[in-house]
Amino acid sequence: MPFLLRRHSGAALIAGVLAGAASADTLSIDASTATPAPKAAALRMGSSVAPNGDKLGANARYLTRNGAPWLPVMGEFHYSRTPASQWEAELRKMKAAGIDIVASYVMWNHHEEVAGKFDWRGNRDLRRYVQLAAKAGLDVVVRVGPWAHAEVRYGGVPDWVVNAMPTRSNDPQYMALVEKLYAQIGAQLKGQLWKDGGRVIGIQLENEYNIDGPGQGAAHIAALKKLALKAGMDVPYYTVTGWDGTIYPTGEVTPVFGGYPDEPWGTSTRELPPKETYAFRFDTRVSGDLGAQTAAHAPGTAETDKDVTPFLGAEYGAGLPFMYRRRTVVSADDIASMLPVQLGSGVNLMGYYMFHGGRNPTGLGGTSMEESTLSGGYNDTTMISYDFQAPLGPDGQQRKVLEKLRPFHLFLHDFGSRLAPMTVRKPDTSPATPDDLKTARFAVRSEGDRGFLFVNNHVRQYPMAAQQATQFSVKLPGQTITLPATPVDIADGAYFIWPLNLDLDGVNLAYATAQPLALLDQGKAGVVAVFGASAGLPVELAFDAALAPQIQAGSGQLAVTGGRALLSGVQPGAGAALTVQRAGKRPLTIVVLTAEQSQQLSIAELGGQRRLFLSGQQAYVADGALHMRSAGSNKFRFAVYPALSGKPTASTAAQAWTGAGATASANVVLRAAANDGIFQTFEAELPARDLKATVTPTRAAQEAAPIVIGGGAKAAVQPLPENFKAAGAWQINVPREQLRGLDDALLQIDFVGDIGRLYSGTRMLDDWYYSGYQWQFGLRQASALLDQPLTVSVLPLRADAPIYLPKEARPDFAGKSQIAAVRSVSVIPVYQLRVTP
Repeated sequence: MPFLLRRHSGAALIAGVLAGAASADTLSIDASTATPAPKAAALRMGSSVAPNGDKLGANARYLTRNGAPWLPVMGEFHYSRTPASQWEAELRKMKAAGIDIVASYVMWNHHEEVAGKFDWRGNRDLRRYVQLAAKAGLDVVVRVGPWAHAEVRYGGVPDWVVNAMPTRSNDPQYMALVEKLYAQIGAQLKGQLWKDGGRVIGIQLENEYNIDGPGQGAAHIAALKKLALKAGMDVPYYTVTGWDGTIYPTGEVTPVFGGYPDEPWGTSTRELPPKETYAFRFDTRVSGDLGAQTAAHAPGTAETDKDVTPFLGAEYGAGLPFMYRRRTVVSADDIASMLPVQLGSGVNLMGYYMFHGGRNPTGLGGTSMEESTLSGGYNDTTMISYDFQAPLGPDGQQRKVLEKLRPFHLFLHDFGSRLAPMTVRKPDTSPATPDDLKTARFAVRSEGDRGFLFVNNHVRQYPMAAQQATQFSVKLPGQTITLPATPVDIADGAYFIWPLNLDLDGVNLAYATAQPLALLDQGKAGVVAVFGASAGLPVELAFDAALAPQIQAGSGQLAVTGGRALLSGVQPGAGAALTVQRAGKRPLTIVVLTAEQSQQLSIAELGGQRRLFLSGQQAYVADGALHMRSAGSNKFRFAVYPALSGKPTASTAAQAWTGAGATASANVVLRAAANDGIFQTFEAELPARDLKATVTPTRAAQEAAPIVIGGGAKAAVQPLPENFKAAGAWQINVPREQLRGLDDALLQIDFVGDIGRLYSGTRMLDDWYYSGYQWQFGLRQASALLDQPLTVSVLPLRADAPIYLPKEARPDFAGKSQIAAVRSVSVIPVYQLRVTP
C-alpha cells in the first residue's frame, strides 16, 4: 500500500527535537504520493446558478461554491416540532454555533392528517421557516420524504394512507398522493430556491431506503425525483441517505452518511462494545448500524458509488434519542470526539441529526404522533418530547456539547476550503477492530506538502490507553515533519486537529500543536490567526528558521534548531502568542486560546465588522445587536475583538408573557472591565430572580404492571395507556407573575421512575423517559396555562424492568419491587441581555 505507518520506540535525533527530549514513540505516516485531481461526480444536478451569478457545484471529492472547494456544516432542526414564535431566534443561535445549512424533514402527517386537507399554518408554515433561515444567513436542505422516519408515527405517512394502500413503492394510488404532497411542498418553496435567489439548495428524497423489488429500489427513487421536479423543486443537490444498504439510481442523487455513538434502537440491556464512529474509516463510508427500519439483503449503491460521489454527512449524531427499552445518555466529549474521526476519514459535509431538539405536535382529537410499537413501529419513543440531547434543547437552551462542537465548526468555516481537496492517508497500522483500545487512532489528510493531522483517543464508556512520549512523523512529497519537538503524552479522552504547513497570509506555519480556529482579516491592520490549545498538551509553533528575526514572541521561548524557528512553552490565553512583522507586509498575529476559551469562542459580524466573541453565556447576533442568554445566572460577561468603537449600550429585551403582562425594554448598565489580552471586555448584571415552585403529592403510585416483551424488536415494550393508572401524581404551582421580565423560565423536574408526564389539566405538555438526564420544560410557551397548577405523573420503574439504563442512573430500589418519586422541582430563570454597538 502507498501509505505506510511504522511505529518504533527509542531515542531519536530528528530535525526539531530539543536537547533533552524524552525517548519517543514515533507514529509515522507516509503521505508523499501525489494527490490526484478530483474526478467528475456522477451527479445530475438541478439549476445551480443563482440570479446574482453565485454557483454551486460538486465533484467526486467535494462540494464547490463559486468554483472554490466548500466544506459546510449542516444541522437538523424540525420546524413543526418547535413553536413558530421561536424559529427566528433559534435559527440565529444555530448560525452562531457555526451551522451553515439547516435541514428539516417535512413530516407528511403533520400537514395532511386528514385526506385532502393540508395545513401550512403556524408551526407548520414551511415557507416562513425557510424565509427566516435565509434571513439568518443559512442555506436550507428540505427532506421531503414522503417517508421520513424521524421517530414519528408511520415514518410521517398519514394513517389514512397506511391503512388504504402499499407505501414506499411506485404503487399508482400511493404515487398520486405523493404527487399532491410534493405539489404542496413545491408551492411552499416557490421563489425560495437557489435558482430564484433563495437559500434552498438541496432536496432529500425518502430516507433509509433499502427496499428492492418491482416498483421499488432505484426505480422508486427515480420516480420521486421526477415528481419533485414536476412540483418545481429544481435545486442544485438531490440526496438520499446512504447507509444500511440504500438503493438508488446512480447519477440522479448523491448519498449522504452518518454515525451515532450508541444504538438506542438496539435491544441490548447492557453497555455496547466500542462503536465504529470512534475509529477512522479508510475502506467504507458506512459507520455501523444507524437504525434503518428495513433490512438490506445486499451491499447498497453507495458502496459501489464511493469513487464517483463526494463523502457527505447528514446524520452524525449531535445527540441521541431516548427510546423506551434503551435510554442512552451521551457526554459532550462522546459527541465532539467523533469530529476528528469523521473529518479525518474524508467527510466533506459535516451534517448532524439533531442539532436542535423539539416536541411532537398533537394530532386531531389528541392523537399522538410519535413512533411506537402500538402503531407497528420498531421503537417506542416519548409521545411529546423529541429532546435528542441536542446541542440546542427544545427551548433553545445551550448545552455543553454545543461548546465542544463549535471550535470544529469555526475551523471548517475558515479552513474547510483547504481541507476539502485533501485526501485521506491511511496508516499501515491502525486498530483492526473498534474494540482495539491500545493502538493509536490517527490519520492525515493532505494535498502536496500541506495537510492536517487528526487524532482521537476517546471511546465512549471505554478507557483508551494513553499514548506516551509520542511524536508524529509525516512524510510529505518535499519534506518530513516530526511533531511535536518534545514528545508528549496523549491522554485517554484527548482528540484534536493539528495543521501541517499552514499558510497564514503568506507565512508558512510548519506545524502547531494547537487546533486552528479562525482567521480574522483586518485589512491593512493585519491578520489575526486564532488557535485553540489541546487540553493537557504543550503548545509549540514551528516556522522556517529564516523567519526567526521577524518573530516577536508574547510568551514562551523562541529557539532556532534543526532548520526551524520553534516557539515552545506558549502560555495559552487571550493575548498574542506572537506577532510576525515582515518588511513591506502587514503583520500576522497568532493568538492561542485555552481549551476553555476555545469553547467560549463565537464569531459574528457586528458593527459592520467580523468580530471574535468570548463568553460563557449563549450569544448570537440579530438586527445589528448582540443577544445574550443566561440560564440561572444574572451576571453577564463577554469579550470582543476588534474592540467596539464608541460606547455600546445594553438593555433587557421586551417580553410579553401571556397573562403576566408585557415588560418593556429596560436599560442596563454595561461596565467596561479590564481587557483580557487583545479582547475588550464588558460586564453587566441584571436584578436577580428567585423563582419558586411548590410541589404537593396528590396521588400515590400503585403497583406497575410487568413489562411485556414483544413488538418487532422482541424486546421491552412501553406500557399500554391503561397501565398508566399506576402512576403517582404531584401538583406543581408556579405563580405566573414572578416570570415577568424574563426571556424564559425552565421548569426542571428531578424524578426517578419509568416515565414522567407533565400536564395542564388533561393536556399533556411534555413527557420523559427516566435516564438520569435532566428534564427541563420552558414555561414561556405554556404561560397561558399557569393560571392553574401543573401536574407531573410518574409511572413506577420496576426493579425487574428489562431496559437499559446508564450505570450511574440505575436507582437503588432498597429491596422494593419498584420506585416512583419526584425528588425536586425547581424553576431556573433565563435572563436576556441585548448589546447595541
